[in-house]
Amino acid sequence: MNRTHSCGELTKKEIGKKVVLNGWVDTRRDHGNLTFVDIRDRYGFTQVVLNPETSKECHETGKKLRKEFVIRVEGSVRQRPDGTVNEDSKTGSIEIEATNLEIISSSLPMPIETSDKKQSTEETRLTYRYLDLRSEEMQKNIIARHRITKIVRDFYDENGFLDIETPILAKSTPEGARDYLVPSRVNPGKFFALPQSPQIFKQLIMISGFDRYMQIARCFRDEDLRADRQPEFTQIDVEMSFITEEDIFEIHEKLMHKIWKEFLGVELKLPFPKYNYDEVIARFGVDRPDLRFGLELVDVTEILGNAGFNAFESVVAGGGIIKGITVEGKADFSRKELTELEDFVKIYKAKGLASLKIVNGKVEGGVAKFFNPKALDELKNKMNAKENDLILLVADVPKVVNDSLGYLRSHLAEKLGLIKENEWNFLWVKDFPMFEWDEEDGKLKAMHHPFTSPKKEDFDLLEKKPLEVRSNAYDLVLNGLEIGGGSIRIHQSDIQAKVFKALGISEKDAKEKFGFMMDAFKYGAPPHGGIAFGMDRMIMLLVGASSIREVIAFPKNKSAMSLMDGSPSGVDAKQLKELGLKLDLKK
Repeated sequence: MNRTHSCGELTKKEIGKKVVLNGWVDTRRDHGNLTFVDIRDRYGFTQVVLNPETSKECHETGKKLRKEFVIRVEGSVRQRPDGTVNEDSKTGSIEIEATNLEIISSSLPMPIETSDKKQSTEETRLTYRYLDLRSEEMQKNIIARHRITKIVRDFYDENGFLDIETPILAKSTPEGARDYLVPSRVNPGKFFALPQSPQIFKQLIMISGFDRYMQIARCFRDEDLRADRQPEFTQIDVEMSFITEEDIFEIHEKLMHKIWKEFLGVELKLPFPKYNYDEVIARFGVDRPDLRFGLELVDVTEILGNAGFNAFESVVAGGGIIKGITVEGKADFSRKELTELEDFVKIYKAKGLASLKIVNGKVEGGVAKFFNPKALDELKNKMNAKENDLILLVADVPKVVNDSLGYLRSHLAEKLGLIKENEWNFLWVKDFPMFEWDEEDGKLKAMHHPFTSPKKEDFDLLEKKPLEVRSNAYDLVLNGLEIGGGSIRIHQSDIQAKVFKALGISEKDAKEKFGFMMDAFKYGAPPHGGIAFGMDRMIMLLVGASSIREVIAFPKNKSAMSLMDGSPSGVDAKQLKELGLKLDLKK
């Protein structure tokens, strides 16, 4: 018999039963003539007693045990003696008196400490990921991922969605990030691309008549990494026909409600608030605002743009704006603290950070001497600044002002402890601009992707004023992180052609890259739309992890490398020759 029970299920009900357990040695303790061993598997721990009076052979074998040895234990379940019960453990009221002990495999000394990840660097943990995954925290995270994935699949199945797989090897198409390319041996000189998302295929599924599609989809993007990005990641991918964005909102608010209720026992309040893009940029500076605290941005361009301060007046004359944040009760910030805040906004290209404070009812300090008294009074009222409050101002082009103050807002909230813990603040952001200007390439680019539908009332602006076109795009934001995004799609080939033209995609290039999709639109395409949620990011938030690497079994590091298996790696000359490739690398 291999095993009768896991290491985490025995209780007083099994006292007197003969059992067999398999697992890893977690701890071994010698107490005179008795040896105690905690045996562990993913279900929990069970204490084993090795008593020479019961089995001299077991006791002798027990002397050879070391941490992480894999063992098989046979014995009887008995109640622990008074004073030794562990109330914090499900198995804490019993122990196994061993009658047979077998060492299945031994272990070298562990290169990482699985009981306390702080004692090992992340580099070491990723190198020995198969060992890191034995830790209680990582096992909880991976089990949580399974549970959440099951909740998601069950929800969509209950609501009439079909789980349909889409290709991993597909055509390279421009979708924002760089593609991972796969050379084709049987078609020399040609390449597949790994999908950045199943976007085109899920739209084709709608054209095929499957009105409700979902997939737990693997996606690949060759982009710079950070804590919540990986070169390969997982998203909950959804598409629906004959719907409006309100239908998308309603069903996915129910999905979030189900996940949070079943996994965390938290009852979310529905519906989630909805904001348009222009409003969140005006009030919070960024399109994924955290609403668990205040510190809203206030536009004071009209007040300070012509108030005597040449530096501000020249910014406004050049088309810039002035915004500020009021920080309650922090007029006593030191010069060092203010310098640190100024250095912070410079990360986002702000040239400086002006500071003012309210003392004895008056606006003082910093640049106050450059403004006329009337402007300072108006500023105080507009900023709703009270005694001992601090006002922080940035004057620059709109993007720099919004970015710098938007991120400063979050930085201050964290620094000052203003973020409300254990609060789940969901909101929808909608009506995004259709396009944005790419300074590097000197042309328009799609803010979401080129298949997003412009608002019907803005169709006429596509050719004349494309930067004024709004889209039917939306994001779901949670606690300052975008966890999902989608849009109503274009289903008319003429509108799609106009969008490609605005993006500088020639008719020839459009036909070459998307010809099959443009043709599909000509055969009865239903109106449709969808959304995709970052599965890794969502699970990270649900389990309280600091990085998505903590909820992925085998992640890459910040350099997109796997330290465990050494990928990406070189290949031999024969493989390159079969693919018709030559390396041309600078030494």
